[in-house]
Amino acid sequence: MKALILKRYGGADAVVFADIPRPTVKPDEILVQVYAAGLNPIDNMIPKGSFKPILKFQLPATLGSDLSGVVAEVGSRVTRFKVGDAVFASVFDLGVGSLAEFAAVPEHAAALKPVNLDFVQAASIPMVGLTSWQALHERAQLKPGQKVFIPAGAGGVGTFAIQLAKHLGAKVATTTSTSNVDLVRSLGADEVVDYKRQKFEEELRGYDVVLGTIRGDALEKSLRIVKPASSVISLIGPPDAAFARTRGMNFLMTFVFGLLSRKILRLAKKHEASYAFLFVRADGHQLAKIGELLDASHIRPVIDQVFPFALAKEALAYLEMGRAKGKVVVRMTKI
Repeated sequence: MKALILKRYGGADAVVFADIPRPTVKPDEILVQVYAAGLNPIDNMIPKGSFKPILKFQLPATLGSDLSGVVAEVGSRVTRFKVGDAVFASVFDLGVGSLAEFAAVPEHAAALKPVNLDFVQAASIPMVGLTSWQALHERAQLKPGQKVFIPAGAGGVGTFAIQLAKHLGAKVATTTSTSNVDLVRSLGADEVVDYKRQKFEEELRGYDVVLGTIRGDALEKSLRIVKPASSVISLIGPPDAAFARTRGMNFLMTFVFGLLSRKILRLAKKHEASYAFLFVRADGHQLAKIGELLDASHIRPVIDQVFPFALAKEALAYLEMGRAKGKVVVRMTKI
């Protein structure tokens, strides 16, 4: 089968198309014929080696984290799915890639595709949906009436997280460029800061939850807008010692991550806030709950562009430019 693989870390020719064997399913896996694959920023970061200390990646490896498709085969212990089922899944951090004609997906990572979404729309959801769910619903336990700051509202995570936060009853603030103000308002943002004209840390006050999505000093600046007992949940780091322990890392890595997060933890404590680094995990049961929200039209997919599989490298390059409104998706087959 054809797949987009990472041969080695770094280098212009490190990512190539290749013919590789079709996966053999284990007893607890399903073989999915991939119809579409959603792209995420981490798909560009992995080839650079940015997550080499964290992810257990055996090279050469198939790239891609999100997929939708149809079950072609089921393992002997699989009970939730049957051949012919339309499914979607995140395979991030599972040693599996989605930018291929077939993928072996652990049963626990998959869910039935929402009925009212096509395969391209469904492939755009898993990682941003799970990230938003685990940050806002599971970790922050966002409650009706609370205020949440979700920067970069027009991005992949932002477009989903704004809608989920509104569904949970929160008041949402976000940042975006002038051209995307109408988009984020249509998703439910109550307060929109045009970062080209305003500084969010001067405009916002009294927030209960901050979702860290922007690199640089934005995370530290966001501590100026929180109130006591607030939660700051970062998707971009720095990773902390608690994260290292949950990953089963050795003492040295735990110590290093502790050092990396020392400044932000100190600043959070000063503002009477808690800080945590979130590394999304695959979870088919959570994805099924997200699917229910999509089927009920409480949340809608936001897709910027769709590329054919043959142009998957161009799709990754386009995503890396940082201009996408919502998600970039690769269509693997005619559907």
